[in-house]
Amino acid sequence: QVQLVESGGGLVQAGGSLRLSCAASGSIFRIDAMGWYRQPPGKQRELVAPITSSGSTNYADFVKGRFTIFRDNAKNTVYLQMNSLEPEDTAVYYCNAIITHWGGAKYNYWGQGTQVTVSS
Repeated sequence: QVQLVESGGGLVQAGGSLRLSCAASGSIFRIDAMGWYRQPPGKQRELVAPITSSGSTNYADFVKGRFTIFRDNAKNTVYLQMNSLEPEDTAVYYCNAIITHWGGAKYNYWGQGTQVTVSS
Protein backbone atom coordinates (compact mmCIF):
# COMPACT_ATOMS: atom_id res chain seq x y z
CA GLN A 1 0.00 0.00 0.00
CA VAL A 2 1.29 3.44 -0.95
CA GLN A 3 0.08 6.89 0.00
CA LEU A 4 0.88 10.22 -1.61
CA VAL A 5 0.19 13.08 0.77
CA GLU A 6 0.16 16.59 -0.61
CA SER A 7 0.48 19.87 1.25
CA GLY A 8 1.14 23.54 0.62
CA GLY A 9 -1.94 24.69 -1.24
CA GLY A 10 -3.93 27.75 -0.28
CA LEU A 11 -5.07 31.22 -1.22
CA VAL A 12 -2.57 33.71 -2.59
CA GLN A 13 -2.71 37.02 -4.42
CA ALA A 14 -1.63 37.31 -8.03
CA GLY A 15 2.12 37.64 -8.26
CA GLY A 16 2.65 35.62 -5.11
CA SER A 17 4.29 32.26 -4.53
CA LEU A 18 3.44 28.87 -3.09
CA ARG A 19 5.38 25.64 -2.68
CA LEU A 20 3.56 22.33 -2.94
CA SER A 21 4.95 19.14 -1.44
CA CYS A 22 4.04 15.52 -2.02
CA ALA A 23 5.45 12.78 0.17
CA ALA A 24 5.17 9.10 -0.74
CA SER A 25 5.08 6.43 1.93
CA GLY A 26 4.43 2.72 2.18
CA SER A 27 5.76 -0.34 0.45
CA ILE A 28 8.20 1.33 -1.95
CA PHE A 29 11.18 -0.24 -3.65
CA ARG A 30 11.76 2.58 -6.09
CA ILE A 31 9.98 5.72 -7.24
CA ASP A 32 10.39 6.27 -10.96
CA ALA A 33 8.80 9.30 -12.58
CA MET A 34 6.90 11.80 -10.47
CA GLY A 35 4.89 14.78 -11.53
CA TRP A 36 2.30 17.43 -10.87
CA TYR A 37 -1.01 17.78 -12.66
CA ARG A 38 -3.79 20.29 -12.17
CA GLN A 39 -7.49 20.52 -12.83
CA PRO A 40 -8.90 24.04 -13.21
CA PRO A 41 -12.61 24.57 -12.43
CA GLY A 42 -14.76 23.07 -15.16
CA LYS A 43 -11.79 21.76 -17.13
CA GLN A 44 -9.93 18.50 -17.59
CA ARG A 45 -6.85 17.51 -15.66
CA GLU A 46 -3.65 18.65 -17.34
CA LEU A 47 0.04 17.93 -16.89
CA VAL A 48 2.03 20.70 -15.27
CA ALA A 49 5.51 19.21 -14.91
CA PRO A 50 7.10 15.73 -14.73
CA ILE A 51 10.45 14.78 -13.26
CA THR A 52 12.37 11.55 -13.78
CA SER A 53 14.21 9.59 -11.09
CA SER A 54 17.47 11.17 -12.28
CA GLY A 55 16.04 14.68 -12.08
CA SER A 56 15.25 15.47 -15.70
CA THR A 57 12.32 17.85 -15.93
CA ASN A 58 9.83 19.19 -18.40
CA TYR A 59 7.22 21.93 -18.15
CA ALA A 60 3.93 22.81 -19.74
CA ASP A 61 4.18 26.02 -21.74
CA PHE A 62 1.77 27.81 -19.42
CA VAL A 63 4.15 27.48 -16.42
CA LYS A 64 7.58 27.71 -18.04
CA GLY A 65 9.76 30.25 -16.31
CA ARG A 66 7.40 30.49 -13.32
CA PHE A 67 7.21 26.98 -11.80
CA THR A 68 10.02 24.65 -10.77
CA ILE A 69 9.68 20.96 -10.01
CA PHE A 70 12.29 19.16 -7.94
CA ARG A 71 12.51 16.07 -5.78
CA ASP A 72 14.31 14.72 -2.74
CA ASN A 73 14.77 11.00 -3.35
CA ALA A 74 15.94 10.38 0.22
CA LYS A 75 12.59 11.68 1.46
CA ASN A 76 10.47 10.22 -1.36
CA THR A 77 9.14 13.73 -1.87
CA VAL A 78 8.46 15.89 -4.90
CA TYR A 79 7.96 19.64 -4.77
CA LEU A 80 6.47 22.30 -7.01
CA GLN A 81 7.70 25.83 -6.45
CA MET A 82 5.18 28.21 -7.99
CA ASN A 83 6.17 31.84 -8.51
CA SER A 84 4.46 34.75 -10.25
CA LEU A 85 1.11 33.08 -9.77
CA GLU A 86 -1.77 34.16 -11.96
CA PRO A 87 -5.54 33.78 -11.45
CA GLU A 88 -5.45 31.26 -14.33
CA ASP A 89 -3.32 28.99 -12.12
CA THR A 90 -6.32 28.43 -9.84
CA ALA A 91 -6.91 24.68 -9.77
CA VAL A 92 -6.74 21.52 -7.73
CA TYR A 93 -3.16 20.30 -7.98
CA TYR A 94 -2.47 16.56 -7.95
CA CYS A 95 0.75 14.69 -7.34
CA ASN A 96 1.48 11.59 -9.42
CA ALA A 97 4.11 8.90 -8.97
CA ILE A 98 5.06 5.68 -10.72
CA ILE A 99 6.22 3.32 -8.01
CA THR A 100 7.89 -0.04 -8.18
CA HIS A 101 7.08 -2.29 -5.24
CA TRP A 102 9.26 -4.94 -3.67
CA GLY A 103 8.66 -7.91 -5.95
CA GLY A 104 8.72 -5.84 -9.11
CA ALA A 105 5.11 -4.75 -9.57
CA LYS A 106 4.81 -1.20 -10.86
CA TYR A 107 1.78 1.03 -10.34
CA ASN A 108 0.67 4.58 -10.95
CA TYR A 109 -0.47 6.51 -7.85
CA TRP A 110 -2.26 9.81 -7.27
CA GLY A 111 -2.43 12.15 -4.34
CA GLN A 112 -5.72 13.44 -2.99
CA GLY A 113 -5.26 16.90 -4.48
CA THR A 114 -4.61 20.29 -2.94
CA GLN A 115 -6.49 23.47 -3.81
CA VAL A 116 -4.59 26.49 -5.09
CA THR A 117 -6.57 29.70 -5.46
CA VAL A 118 -5.01 32.84 -6.90
CA SER A 119 -6.95 36.07 -6.43
CA SER A 120 -6.63 39.02 -8.78
